[in-house]
Amino acid sequence: MLPIAKMRTLSPTPPDADLLERWLRARSVVRNLPQPVPDRGGLRVDTGMPQELRRYVFAGPSPGITELAREIDEPYIFIKMCGGAALLESLVTPKWQLQPPGYLMTKEPGRNPIPSLPPGYWLQVQTEASVTTARIFTEDDTLAASGYAVEHEGVFVFDRIATAPAHQHQGLGAAIVAALGTAQRSQAAQRVLVATQAGRALYSTLGWSVHSHYSTVTIKPPF
Repeated sequence: MLPIAKMRTLSPTPPDADLLERWLRARSVVRNLPQPVPDRGGLRVDTGMPQELRRYVFAGPSPGITELAREIDEPYIFIKMCGGAALLESLVTPKWQLQPPGYLMTKEPGRNPIPSLPPGYWLQVQTEASVTTARIFTEDDTLAASGYAVEHEGVFVFDRIATAPAHQHQGLGAAIVAALGTAQRSQAAQRVLVATQAGRALYSTLGWSVHSHYSTVTIKPPF
């Protein structure tokens, strides 16, 4: 394993910690989760779900990551950090395993026209308790794509944008993003999301930029 000093050159400049915290707070709103609290130099969210008990999120390398990695022995707890996967891996013990890469992405405010849907699809957009949900259905009311968004503390966060495998490569994801964007009230709110590898390719075509790598480790659960 490379020394930490060399690993730092592999990661983009860590994002502004304030932006990360505002994104995480908005994400908790859109997912109806507890608000994050400071912990070990990062933020902790007690998600309390079967496959994720809690997550620790850091804006960059921190001694707190190594502390947690040494103390925690149970699965379904995630440590996440803005920075490259190799750098995060160098800060934890061998029992922790890297997860698929993510990307913290941002976009300047501004509405995009909702693209026309292919024949046979229809769009539904609803806002309830500040959270906007967009769904695209087929003519027989089968859910084909969906996503969520919320404006909170100066950011407009897009979350869980997904298209069912049978309906991919038809522009439905772009339509969901555009539909959600119509709910943004303040043009000063920064647009933020975390994308998978596949999602990064889609959002890049829509004018989004990678603000930072977003890496994750967890302990593999027993069989």
